[in-house]
Amino acid sequence: MEFETVIGLEVHVQLATESKIFCNASAAYGGEPNEYIDPVTLGLPGALPVTNKKVVEYAIMLGLATHCEIRRFNRFARKHYFYPDLPKGYQISQFDEPICERGHVDFYMNETKRSVGLKRIHMEEDAGKNLHDSRTGSSLVDLNRAGVPLLEIVSEPEIRSPAEAADYLRAIRQLVRYLGISDGNMEEGSLRCDANISLRPVGQLMFGTRTEIKNLNSFKFVERALEYEIARQYSILKAGNSVVQETLLFDSVNGTTRPMRSKEESSDYRYFPDPDLPPVIVEESWVEDVRRRLPRLPSEWANELVSEFGLSLYDATVLTTERAFVEFYHQVVAICGNAKAACNWVTSEFFGALNKEGLDIAQSPVKAADLGELIKLVENDTISGKMAKSVFEEMFATGKAPSVIVNEKGLKQLSNDDDILAVIRREFDANPGQLAGYLGGNDRLHGFFVGQVMKATGGSANPKKVNDLIRQEAAARKGS
Repeated sequence: MEFETVIGLEVHVQLATESKIFCNASAAYGGEPNEYIDPVTLGLPGALPVTNKKVVEYAIMLGLATHCEIRRFNRFARKHYFYPDLPKGYQISQFDEPICERGHVDFYMNETKRSVGLKRIHMEEDAGKNLHDSRTGSSLVDLNRAGVPLLEIVSEPEIRSPAEAADYLRAIRQLVRYLGISDGNMEEGSLRCDANISLRPVGQLMFGTRTEIKNLNSFKFVERALEYEIARQYSILKAGNSVVQETLLFDSVNGTTRPMRSKEESSDYRYFPDPDLPPVIVEESWVEDVRRRLPRLPSEWANELVSEFGLSLYDATVLTTERAFVEFYHQVVAICGNAKAACNWVTSEFFGALNKEGLDIAQSPVKAADLGELIKLVENDTISGKMAKSVFEEMFATGKAPSVIVNEKGLKQLSNDDDILAVIRREFDANPGQLAGYLGGNDRLHGFFVGQVMKATGGSANPKKVNDLIRQEAAARKGS
């Protein structure tokens, strides 16, 4: 019997607000343990939560960007479970009345468009962090993260492979970074996900027994964890046994999953509306105001690059990976006027140099206007393409403008036909034996004369013109 993989992701996005979701304590990453706490964070008697308006606005932004229905009336609920990092004994989340429902996320997988449906997006607070000290055998709790605002994005079970799950997660990260609502930093926990996975016989409509892998915080770990869990469940089912519904942790060192606890259902959390928080009323005017202020989304940028700039879908996808990338590219094109040349330079030389030095685009010593100027120098034959690469290396090392480097190093390309012809004639006259062979039909000697001319001009002659003018002068001498 063959099996089909069914995957659904619950992605947690930490929002880039200054304060926490229900109080004024800082939502900053880091800090000394338990530095960013207050009575609301600690759940002290009499401390009442107040909803952060910015969190609601960010939820509306993401809902609109993912084609969701924005609920005009939504409500917070208490999710009860007991764990040391949850000081109140419950988490404030949303249950049956979330702010966003029934959307979808579009992305490309191997240049094939995919769309994964969304069940819901809801607001909630984060829990604290447990720290286990193996040396002393003690456990500590840091509540700096408790109360930090999250959006949980719950997909429909429409993902069919680990690779697709990773690409979907990349699309989520790309989207929240474009919107500016989160930095999407997976290493700091700003983006993490839980993966629900099951197998079912091909053609069967009913889902199999699912397991949940908690707190995956990298694209690589998502793929590895799912690949292992697929293989584990497959071996269980092929042996005629049943998969146990449970919550798992992924061990990134040995690449396996291990049981954490039995899998809970919603009834286990005893949800009920939070009596300390009023319902969130989202007026139509608020939704339309947010819609007007939405930035251009990755798909909109990519469509323009393909339809108006003539780029391939692959290049458009690379350039729109980050909002800063596509904005940089647009600035380059505005200077040089050549969309395809700009794409080649940005995606190869520029991105290559950034990766080699481990720099973010904001740290680049090369400005977009300077790269555009460099491309323009090649386009108008001021310098050759080969020269341009050495000029770019100098630009990246020093931050200097290309025209400054060209003038300092005397790299201006020799493009005047009469000047190049004068050099060609001198080299023809200086090498009569090779010239006789060339005129006699030995085309391999064409390269010899190209080399001689480039050597005589210190590599400054325009290579295309050198090739064309050598043939022109040879034809003239043959005719005479």
